Amino acid sequence: MRYLPLAAAVAATLLTGLSATAQQLPNLKPLPAPAVAPAKPYKPVAVTVPAKLADPALDALRKQLADVAKSKDKAALGRLVVAKGFFWETEKGDTADKGKSGIDNLAKAIGLDGKDAGGWETLAGYAGEPNAAAMPARKGIVCAPAEPTFNEKALDEVVQATGTDPGEWGYTVSPGVEVRSAAKADAPVSEKLGQQFVRVMMDNSAADPSFLRIVTPSGKVGFIKADALAPLGNDQLCYVKDGAAWKITGFIGPGQ
Repeated sequence: MRYLPLAAAVAATLLTGLSATAQQLPNLKPLPAPAVAPAKPYKPVAVTVPAKLADPALDALRKQLADVAKSKDKAALGRLVVAKGFFWETEKGDTADKGKSGIDNLAKAIGLDGKDAGGWETLAGYAGEPNAAAMPARKGIVCAPAEPTFNEKALDEVVQATGTDPGEWGYTVSPGVEVRSAAKADAPVSEKLGQQFVRVMMDNSAADPSFLRIVTPSGKVGFIKADALAPLGNDQLCYVKDGAAWKITGFIGPGQ
């Protein structure tokens, strides 16, 4: 199961931009807003997030990765990537160009080249990931962020019962997430969430983008900090032990 990352939130952003463009160009008709399922109660589906992988050598690599991402030093990044054997797993299998170096494949996968390359920000995000999990198909390799464990059948049933799209669901990264009555840090807290799946509703308003509009299991609409929720199907950066140190050895996902 690999869900699109919070498709509803992404769609809302795109829809807002298209509507603004339509206002500037009279001959361009704005797209109709997609139908949104009404808020309704649903059965909570618990998740278990893997614990932090305690490995000082991997922590050291991530620290180097954070420094490299900040300086956008591609040559320095190349020294943190395997020279050969880099893989890029997509739905079509390993799409890495075996005739090119590891750093060249990584640059293409996450978008490191060009004037406004967003891949450096992506790398910074991977550097801050606290956990990683073994990749079953490749021995000795770990990938991050690690996917949570949960009852897939139970989640499928909740998605169907609410008439929603799988991409509208994310999971809380820690217990005790505060749900607020408005998209403001000082808005009253209406309830708290456990470590579970939560539905995200599209919101075309000019609310604070650091908040997500969600539906709680009780069926009430509220707002939580965007960084408190993670999607299923995240792209993953993978590492392999090279002697006493770790190196980047692969990427999982469609990339840029």
